[in-house]
Amino acid sequence: MRSRSQKGLTNGSSTRGFTLIEMVVSVALFAIVMTICVDVLLSLVNANRKAQALQSVMNNLDIALDGMVRPVREGSNFHCGAGLNTLPQDCSAGDTSFAFEPYGSTYNSQTQTWSEQPTVYAYDSDGSICGQANSICKSENGETPIAITAPEVSIEQLEFYVVGTVRGDTTQPKVIIVIKGSAGVPGSTSRTTFHLQSTAVQRVLDL
Repeated sequence: MRSRSQKGLTNGSSTRGFTLIEMVVSVALFAIVMTICVDVLLSLVNANRKAQALQSVMNNLDIALDGMVRPVREGSNFHCGAGLNTLPQDCSAGDTSFAFEPYGSTYNSQTQTWSEQPTVYAYDSDGSICGQANSICKSENGETPIAITAPEVSIEQLEFYVVGTVRGDTTQPKVIIVIKGSAGVPGSTSRTTFHLQSTAVQRVLDL
């Protein structure tokens, strides 16, 4: 009796394993899910790198604009537009070039000259000024103009609006800088547009 009972239990407790087809299907599904997850992860990493690169480009633009405004505030003898840039000149309608005497430059009333040549900012639309198209160019003390914006930044519009340069007009010399353009990073077709405006008022009283 005991041997029969044990034999019956042994036959009734037989287990069924995975078939080869089930294993293949499971592995295939796992591989598909992992491929999708890895692809999404790589896309997120790539998007993060592009976002950081774009942020670096925009930081460059902010630094360039701040580097323009700060010396302008400390300068004098604002000149906007064409003509002799050592003479003060308004341009309420706006122009693409702006010049001023840097801080520390002194005026000789006898020779009617300044001790230093003016600092000049200009918009270069075709690369003829500083060799980089769609950029902001800067020239100090008569030196060769250089681009102060990164190649990834495309300046589409740069306007300087200057008022108050006439002595005795009760208006402190002021320049409004308007910049419009776009920025992108290598390897990406998407670009970010921007429209910036900044104002610099001459600190030296000239009323």
